Amino acid sequence: MNIEIRDASLEARIQKQLQATGSASVEEVLLRLIETQEEQDRWLLESREAINAKIRRSIDQLDRGEGIPEDQLDAYLAKLKAQPE
Repeated sequence: MNIEIRDASLEARIQKQLQATGSASVEEVLLRLIETQEEQDRWLLESREAINAKIRRSIDQLDRGEGIPEDQLDAYLAKLKAQPE
């Protein structure tokens, strides 16, 4: 199979990935990208119910007025980021 890339910006992105990953060829870059995408797709499929449950729970919390007011959100997120893991 031969693939012709006509979009210069796409070709530049592929070349950037080639250099960044130390891949030996464009084929290796494409293989790595496809494997990564397949892994993400599998994770989303496996996690879909849990993700939807969290979204429903969050919407319910907002409906009950338990959300964080927008003017306090930045401070709240900064506090969370400052907590040790």
